[in-house]
Amino acid sequence: MTVSRINPFILLLLVAVGLWLIFGDSIRRPVTYNAEPRAITARGDLAEDEKNTIEIFRNTSPSVVYITSIALRRSLFSLNAVEIPAGTGSGFVWDDEGRVVTNYHVISDANRIQVTMADQSTHKAVLIGAEPDKDLAVLQVSAPERLLRPIPIGAAGDLLVGQKVFAIGNPFGLDQTITSGIISALNREITAITGRTIRGVIQTDAAINPGNSGGPLLDSAGRLIGVNTAIYSPSGAYAGIGFAVPVEEVNRVIPELIRHGRLIKPGIGATLVDERVARQLGIDGILIREVEPGGPAERAGLQATRQHLGEIVLGDIIVEVAGTRVHTYDDIRTVLESFRVGDTVELTCIREGRSFTTSVELTAVQ
Repeated sequence: MTVSRINPFILLLLVAVGLWLIFGDSIRRPVTYNAEPRAITARGDLAEDEKNTIEIFRNTSPSVVYITSIALRRSLFSLNAVEIPAGTGSGFVWDDEGRVVTNYHVISDANRIQVTMADQSTHKAVLIGAEPDKDLAVLQVSAPERLLRPIPIGAAGDLLVGQKVFAIGNPFGLDQTITSGIISALNREITAITGRTIRGVIQTDAAINPGNSGGPLLDSAGRLIGVNTAIYSPSGAYAGIGFAVPVEEVNRVIPELIRHGRLIKPGIGATLVDERVARQLGIDGILIREVEPGGPAERAGLQATRQHLGEIVLGDIIVEVAGTRVHTYDDIRTVLESFRVGDTVELTCIREGRSFTTSVELTAVQ
């Protein structure tokens, strides 16, 4: 018996005809859509933490300003000096007399400073005081009194890791931006542009990007607890680690800058040897190079490094200040910052291998 094969083309055609007979009606039937908009479901009331964030932004954002640093540069096409933007940052109103706080590095290269207030009005500002070691500066802004709304001052001493914080500033020039996060750690250390160590720094994961520098870090009550200063990031953009100078340091430094234009630092009336030289000499401590004639160090009997019979005789080596062990100049400056000019501190020193203690009345460092 002979079996005949069905042509594959005919088989495919038959399948297609069958499918058309089964589904053709639905394919030919026009599709209709409901043109009426769907009803919007009511959201309900905002959560309490959302209300709090909104309230903080409404109350604080009018106090935050946008700072533009303008520098003079020589034109490429002439010998004329032209003004160009040197950088931008944030700041906030400190008092109702027009003082604005920001980071020193925001305005350090500026020949002229402009401040844009929350209502987008632009005003001239002048630098009235700076402390580069703390990366803080104070500007005087010629803005109407109605725009000057100081931020309430909080306390950093009772902060806890894990509590909620908010940062308001102008990241990448996007003004009036709020971000939230938590305190990730306390008592961190960062390095100022002068090389000095800033201690007691607040670490937060609230998004802080270039342009946020100088803006306020707030607690959940909307109080100032720090000044956003730096980020840790391999790329230069936000990576979840930001730092803020604590408000206690701000509250100590800013009034001094307003009164004197600089921070009056207490000292012992002596010049100290560079710590790198001291390390080369095998000294673990702070070697005195010179003592100010008639100054507190000389009155306390401290001896300077000198030459005797053609040989260098090392001066006294300071190893403790007010009971705190010190190894570097940065260490002694940090300890002395907790005192005022006129206070008396106890120094423990080494002279010719022997330890002794003396008291020194602190004097102002020029």
